[in-house]
Amino acid sequence: MKKGQVYDFYVEDTEFPGTGIAVVDGIKVYIKNAAAGQKVKARIFKKKKEYAQAKLVEVVENVDYAVNPPCSHFNLCGGCTTQFIPYEKQLELKERQVLKLFKDGGIEDFEFLGIEKSPEEYEYRNKMEFSFGDEVKGGELTLGMHIKGRNFGIVNVHDCQIVDEDFRKILTAAVGYFRQKEFPYYRVMKKEGYLRNLVIRKAKNTSEILINLVTTSQIDFNLEEFKDLLLKVKYDGIVTGILHTINDGLSDTVRADRVDILYGRDYIIEELLGLKFKISPESFFQTNSKGAEKLYSIVREFLGDISSKVVFDLYCGTGTIGQIVAKKAKKVLGIEIVEEAVKSANENAKLNGLNNCNFIAGDIAKVIKTVNEKPDVIILDPPRPGVHPTALDYVIKFNAPAIIYVSCNPKTLVTDLKVLMDSGYTLEKVKLMDMFPQTSHVETVVKIVRR
Repeated sequence: MKKGQVYDFYVEDTEFPGTGIAVVDGIKVYIKNAAAGQKVKARIFKKKKEYAQAKLVEVVENVDYAVNPPCSHFNLCGGCTTQFIPYEKQLELKERQVLKLFKDGGIEDFEFLGIEKSPEEYEYRNKMEFSFGDEVKGGELTLGMHIKGRNFGIVNVHDCQIVDEDFRKILTAAVGYFRQKEFPYYRVMKKEGYLRNLVIRKAKNTSEILINLVTTSQIDFNLEEFKDLLLKVKYDGIVTGILHTINDGLSDTVRADRVDILYGRDYIIEELLGLKFKISPESFFQTNSKGAEKLYSIVREFLGDISSKVVFDLYCGTGTIGQIVAKKAKKVLGIEIVEEAVKSANENAKLNGLNNCNFIAGDIAKVIKTVNEKPDVIILDPPRPGVHPTALDYVIKFNAPAIIYVSCNPKTLVTDLKVLMDSGYTLEKVKLMDMFPQTSHVETVVKIVRR
């Protein structure tokens, strides 16, 4: 096998997250988004003595359980990856892949409680970051998702099935308007252009909608007409805010140098399990609201009786988990690095009349050193890289009787669990929650206790 060449492969197995494994001359070839049982063509992009990695080019022969994807963009869009797999089979594969990670990590002898399905298989997302671009070089303006397998190229996802009709209406109105204006989209390599992103949030349970147009400052343009156009569209939900964010950063990420409110307010209110949450543009919030209610119910179930206990909520975001458990806890202390999220967390606590919550902004690895109080239970809900080693060391030193770990990346979860178990903890139980149907990702909730 040579780097850059396309070969035929038979995919024998898969591992998390949805990576197919073929074996050629005793060498494992890892093919992202390939399923066991497929015959595929894939291009080698990394070649080592022990293994190789390849990009999927074409599915020559599909699995016998494959179904027709409902989304017309499936073959181009890099967002969803498993729409061709029936939902019950998706759950089975996720369960199998996560358990394999635990087994390969030498983690056994725990109670496995299965996988909870998402209440909605489609139209479940409450946030999408769409990008401006073109599908082919020099083609008409598009607004949507990156094309799979390509560094550049945006497919216009006017028929996206993991968001509801209001998202599709806003996207169609926006791309149509800016096609008429003939504004250039931002090109990362040239560092030139105006249009960058359209970020839409819609609260599932309150139907409030927040629309955020992200551009550079390279063109000075009055967006009053664009705002009026958006407000004339008939939605199922209610537009509570339209924003214009200036982002002159060089990288291809959504950030804010300045935010102007074109209409309404700069946040939406979502309700989960009887509590209200204010969500601002930069706040982290679970992208599947109905699924989040089930996820947080699992956390409460794992906590048990906490009426006399102090709970630490680390990587707390907007304080969602902390506030949901606060109603049954003696006290909750949350720590989060994003200041805007902490501000929202404390505002949300006031909004919900919770006076036993306190949320602190700062790097967990540093802030945790200054905390004098001892936790009875620690909730960990870190980003994909897992818990920072310094922070994990302090978590261990707190010597809490129980830890609930909520993970969006079971690979880093297994790594952190091994450290915790070597430090005197025992894994008691594990449950999966599918927050991301039509993709290979899944949330994992575990409870570990002091031996």
